[in-house]
Amino acid sequence: MSARRSILLHGCAILAMFAAVACNPGGAGSSDASGDEPSVAAGARIFADEFSGTSIDRSKWAVYTGTVYNDELQAYVDNADNLYIAHGDEAAGATDGALVIRARLHEDGGPRFTSGRLHGRVPFSYGTATARMKLPAGAGLWPAFWLLGEGAWPDHGEIDIMENVGDPSWVSVALHGPGYSGNTPLVHRDTLPVSHDATGWHEYAVTWTADSIAFRVDGRPVYRVMRADVAQYGPAAALDSAKYVVVNLAIGGVYPAAVNGVREPMLGLPESMLPRIRDGEAKVLVDWVRVTR
Repeated sequence: MSARRSILLHGCAILAMFAAVACNPGGAGSSDASGDEPSVAAGARIFADEFSGTSIDRSKWAVYTGTVYNDELQAYVDNADNLYIAHGDEAAGATDGALVIRARLHEDGGPRFTSGRLHGRVPFSYGTATARMKLPAGAGLWPAFWLLGEGAWPDHGEIDIMENVGDPSWVSVALHGPGYSGNTPLVHRDTLPVSHDATGWHEYAVTWTADSIAFRVDGRPVYRVMRADVAQYGPAAALDSAKYVVVNLAIGGVYPAAVNGVREPMLGLPESMLPRIRDGEAKVLVDWVRVTR
């Protein structure tokens, strides 16, 4: 989701993705998650942030402030009210501090909602990308952790490691590329334990190789797509292109609306959420992000 037109179609893609999940929870990839995970040589860390400092490390992250797509309601801004490093009680459960991405409600002119989005500065091809995150509950909140290809979208692919639209009982994963970017069949919804839903700390991960893409939650395999699965729908080479990490929190838009059915007065966001956003409750915490090969 950058200033390039890469996400111009993403709203339609994610709306169709929801329909695909609803009709076929296993997607078209290999839904048997019980097999061995692809092996990746241990130890070679190519990008990481532990968020243990006092401010966002701008040598590792670019703060996105460009065009917003998907009919989302927020503007992405570079503001310490929306993006900051927390310690102490606010970061309880984190290892040593946490990134906070917080949506804000404004009633004094300008954008009504603001939020934050970070792009990792290190593109890579193949490896394991993992983030330990704690999500907010609430209809219309749309946090995501994903990999976006450099260049035009969907030609260079997209790997959605975790998306959530406010229902803490599940998260979704998906692949997008040419031929499978709209009503993508390469999608899966993972149900989380009732006792430990998305509002608790979880590790969301993908292992990406030339032969397969395997998603995990807390080390538990949830979905795998083989290269041959991708090739049924379009060029698998799109998923070979270098990609960078993205973490963000969107508000409303087509995907939340497809799930919660809210279209008026704000697309995908019920009015009952306004006090919670005003009170600062709409926030994502990220303990760390690590990419290894």
